[in-house]
Amino acid sequence: MSAMFVSNSNSSRYILTGFIGLEGYYLWISMPFSLIYTMVFLGNCMVLHVIRTEPSLHEPMFYFLAMLALTDLSMGLSTVHTVLGVLWGFIQEVSLDSCIAQSYFIHGLSFMESSVLLTMSFDRCIAICNPLRYSSILTHDNIRKIGIIILCRSLLLISPAIIRLKFLNYCRPHILSHSFCLHQDLIRMACSDIRFNSFYALALVISTLLLDAVLILISYILILHAVLAIASREERMKSLQTCVSHICAVLVFYIPIIGLTMVHRFGKHLSPLVHVLMGNIYILFPPLMNPIIYSIKTQQI
Repeated sequence: MSAMFVSNSNSSRYILTGFIGLEGYYLWISMPFSLIYTMVFLGNCMVLHVIRTEPSLHEPMFYFLAMLALTDLSMGLSTVHTVLGVLWGFIQEVSLDSCIAQSYFIHGLSFMESSVLLTMSFDRCIAICNPLRYSSILTHDNIRKIGIIILCRSLLLISPAIIRLKFLNYCRPHILSHSFCLHQDLIRMACSDIRFNSFYALALVISTLLLDAVLILISYILILHAVLAIASREERMKSLQTCVSHICAVLVFYIPIIGLTMVHRFGKHLSPLVHVLMGNIYILFPPLMNPIIYSIKTQQI
């Protein structure tokens, strides 16, 4: 009987977790979530539209901002159907294939956002530290190459771990921690050997998110060194002002990731509501805040 259960487990359904204990308030909870998703879509579409239609914004910095907005928009599209589906009562469970596909896009887009933020920090570093060579380094051809590299790095590197999920046996309770699918949730339910997924995922996080954060920090050390060498206080402030939006975007991206990681690693005793809340902040906070940050802090937009 147990052998039959394991062999058939991959065709089972996986239960999505909403706000446990607040099921009677889902209609009310869905209202702010619907508003947030609407703002995510409208805000990022607005940024893309403005950059596309305004000739003065056809510069490297704004092309990278368009990449960021496109990534945030895709993140919203990859989760809206399950998050609002659970709150509206349309969806309670998903198939394994759907769950794996969603986890692929969520993790791939997270790595893509990290890569775009790293590229934006290099853009500011070149603009401030070596302004005379800025236009010769960041040509349209080079920007296209950077975009292709970001896409391949983000979506291809995650593929081995995600593909491996299809061949695992899931015999533990099929209850997800969130109203969307994450890699760490699926391997937690597996009875197969998950060493490859565990080690590969750790190596991937170190070589992408952690490495990107270190390189972003190094780029800002170089920027600060170059800015302090400027004699005029007004020029120093003007140079730093061009970095404020990017610094805010970096914080908005990395703080929720660190928070969710801490909750998953050390928050086993915490209420499931905390896990659900942190998961939704990780998914929705950067796409919601980035258009607001760049609309307020970037004068051209």
